Amino acid sequence: MEIRTLRDAIARYVEDGQTIALEGFTHLIPFAAGHEIIRQGRRHLHLVRMTPDLVYDQMIGMGCASTLTFSWGGNPGVGSLHRLRDAVEHRWPGPLAIHEHSHAGLAAAYCAGAARLPFAILKGYVGNDLASVNPQIRSINCPYTGERVATVPAINPQVTILHAQQADRAGNILLRGIIGAQKEAALAARTLIVTVEEIVDVLDAPMNAIVLPHWVVTAVVPVPAGAYPAYAQGYYERDNAFYLAWDDIARDRKSFTAWMERHVLGTRDHAQFLGSLPAEAPERSEA
Repeated sequence: MEIRTLRDAIARYVEDGQTIALEGFTHLIPFAAGHEIIRQGRRHLHLVRMTPDLVYDQMIGMGCASTLTFSWGGNPGVGSLHRLRDAVEHRWPGPLAIHEHSHAGLAAAYCAGAARLPFAILKGYVGNDLASVNPQIRSINCPYTGERVATVPAINPQVTILHAQQADRAGNILLRGIIGAQKEAALAARTLIVTVEEIVDVLDAPMNAIVLPHWVVTAVVPVPAGAYPAYAQGYYERDNAFYLAWDDIARDRKSFTAWMERHVLGTRDHAQFLGSLPAEAPERSEA
C-alpha cells in the first residue's frame, strides 16, 4: 500500500483501454478521481458502475469512455444524463457501447469477480427484455434441479476507485453510511485506489461499517471533499443545487464543454476545482 497524490495515483495506475470502476451509491462517489482521469486525457476506457451519474456523464462527454457497463444511469432526482444519451444516440464525442444489467445482475457479476469465479448465477431477468439487447446475459440449466437460471460474466476491473471517509496509516479503509457495491468492486479489482477524507491513527469503525483491509488496497490518496458534489456522511452534505444545475449545463454540448474546460481542465487539482465553484462548495484543500 502506498500513500500518493491523486495526480500520481492516476498517472501510475490508470491507462488507456482499461476496465475501471468508480463505485459509489449516492454517497462517497469518487468525483475527484474522475476529474483527474479527465485532466490526464485517458481514452477508450470501459467504465463500470452500478449507478452512473454525473461523474460518468462528465467522463463520457469528455471522450474518456468507449464502453459502459451499468445497471441504471441518470441524474438522481432530476432526469437524464445528457452526455450519456448524446454518446449513445448521436455518437458524440464518440461511439459508446453499452451493456445494461439489473442491479441484481451487476451486483452478482461483481461478487463473481471478487470470488474469482468465471460467471454468476441468479434468478433474475424474468419478465423483462434485457437479455435481448445484452448478449452477456445468458442462461443455463441448474445441474441439481434442472431449473433454468440466468448467468452474467464476472467483472474484474483492472482498476477500482473508491472514495471513503478514512484510512489509517497502515492503509485499512473505513466506509460508513449508505453502501452500494463498493466492497464487491474493491475485492474484484486487480488494483484498488481509495481517495479518503482523512488519514487517521486509529479507525473508529461503528457497527455495520465496512473496513477494507490494507492488503487489498494499492494506493491511498488523501482528498478532502473528494466526493463533492455527492456527500460523505459525517463530513458534508450532498449539493442538491449542483445536480439541478447540471441538467442545464450538460443539455447543450457547448455549455458542457465550456464548463468542463473552466472547472476541470482549467484547474490543477480538486482543491482548485472546489475553489472555482460558488461558495456553497466545501472549503477543503487537498492534503
